[in-house]
Amino acid sequence: MVEAAFNGHVIARSGDILIVEGNHYFPPADVEARFLKRSWLKTLCPWKGIASYYTIEVSGATGRNAAWTYRHPSPLARRIKNHVAFSGDVRVVEV
Repeated sequence: MVEAAFNGHVIARSGDILIVEGNHYFPPADVEARFLKRSWLKTLCPWKGIASYYTIEVSGATGRNAAWTYRHPSPLARRIKNHVAFSGDVRVVEV
């Protein structure tokens, strides 16, 4: 089981993590969506496609663009479609 915490609150927990390039991708059903707000930021990865970002807001703390997902990944990255990964602002640990 792996969990992601921000500002002392668990925002994701799953036993079905995908690890790609050192990032833990959580299935969307295992992420507390109420803490995520869509951001305007998008980036392009040459092999995964366009990443869409979220700002995390928990108990008055804000992590700008601290989570991302690939809504329409390239065929090479299709297994991470809609999974959510977190930046270094979020503590991701095995529990």
